[in-house]
Amino acid sequence: MGKPTGFLEFTRELPGKESPAERIKNYNEFQKRYDAPTLNHQAARCMNCGVPFCHSGCPLGNVIPEFNDAVFRNDWQEAYEILTSTNNFPEFTGRICPAPCESACVLGINQPPVTIEEIEKHIIEIAFDKGLVHARTPRVRTGKKIAVVGSGPAGLAAAAQLNSAGHQVTVFERDDAPGGLLRYGIPDFKLEKWVIDRRISLLEEEGVIFQCNTNIGIDASVNDLLREFHAIVLAGGSTIPRDLTIPGRELKGIHFAMDFLKQQNKRISGRPVSGEDILTTGKNVIVIGGGDTGSDCVGTSNRQGAISVTQLELLPKPPEGRTQFMPWPTYPMILKTSSSHEEGASRHWAIGTKAFIGDAKGNLKGIQLVDLEWTHTDDGRPARFVEVAGSEREIPCERAFLAMGFLHPQHKGMLDNLGVERDERGNVKAAEKSYQTSIPKVFAAGDMRRGQSLVVWAISEGRECARKVDEFLMGNSQLESKDASLQAMAI
Repeated sequence: MGKPTGFLEFTRELPGKESPAERIKNYNEFQKRYDAPTLNHQAARCMNCGVPFCHSGCPLGNVIPEFNDAVFRNDWQEAYEILTSTNNFPEFTGRICPAPCESACVLGINQPPVTIEEIEKHIIEIAFDKGLVHARTPRVRTGKKIAVVGSGPAGLAAAAQLNSAGHQVTVFERDDAPGGLLRYGIPDFKLEKWVIDRRISLLEEEGVIFQCNTNIGIDASVNDLLREFHAIVLAGGSTIPRDLTIPGRELKGIHFAMDFLKQQNKRISGRPVSGEDILTTGKNVIVIGGGDTGSDCVGTSNRQGAISVTQLELLPKPPEGRTQFMPWPTYPMILKTSSSHEEGASRHWAIGTKAFIGDAKGNLKGIQLVDLEWTHTDDGRPARFVEVAGSEREIPCERAFLAMGFLHPQHKGMLDNLGVERDERGNVKAAEKSYQTSIPKVFAAGDMRRGQSLVVWAISEGRECARKVDEFLMGNSQLESKDASLQAMAI
């Protein structure tokens, strides 16, 4: 423990941010860094608990008290080595992870939790600044070739781990640049793309091969992959969005959220945009869906100059703090106000969308809504709803974005051609412990296997899948599991 009384002397403090009025003028990251004393104080708040629940809260099993102690002592080499022993990409998670580790922080029982996510981001950025981050090229190659399909966080993590074990890894990406969701799903004001490019350059220096503009099953045959590679990792993500099939769905001006976000990310990076421009300038915008993707649509719409932005959620408004049904250290489903909401948005809960209303030319001009009344189960979860009589109304809207989550990975093409077994939700069916699909040399990880989830879970899945692939190819694995690395740190 860096400072035994740190949690008594210092309170939780987050870095400053540019004002909403300034930051919506551009798409740059707006979160500032701690100064040295504040960073030291935030690390000092970690109590090095006898049972550090932050470990179990983090899907990666990050060794949090130890790297906080190293930060307190200004030992950046040690902090970097501890952090990267369990997390390949802390520069990503330090920016976009919802920090389940902080929800499990023991200090959070009666005080604001430790700022774990911010400390994590500072460790990796200071490590880059100090020249501590170097490419780690394997000394020996095994002669085994592995194809990783998909370059999102799960695919990148699997590729990094398998390459470190000495295998030759080729990552296939259907888009024009690696990164998957990180590059084209998350706005630049949350994750600037030079952060991804910096990591991709390191992976290439380490020996990972990236082959973009290659849609497996269309541009390249799955049979070629099965023949040329000793193992295949499917990490394509959950990409089929949930639709809203109500009257008026065919009107112009209704788009899936990811189509909108991807197009804007391409504009910012100077890459060509295909199809008709999806812009909100001078429009009344409705975002249907209350999650992170919906929030990203809010922030992007404000930056494009929307007249108004309204976000709708089917479920009732969550509580502002933990309830008896959300005891510590579980991850609480409480009200979240993102930086995009701070920039301007009208938020409404327990709202049903009845119909899209169009003009004579087939353009969207409004949405018909109705209030919902929910009943709850004994454990506090929303169960059923009924429409509130007399609450139907129409509000103006020229752009509507559907941000209601994702159903499953794309089946047409690669998965249909491979013929791998799928589960009842349409995801690739892979054994829970081995990550192996119905085809022995084909493995699956990330959202393609578990369904829509968090970036930190995708990285965890990619790491664990890589260990199982290594074990499949070599008889045993030199890659540590999450549990083994935690046990080693405990010793």
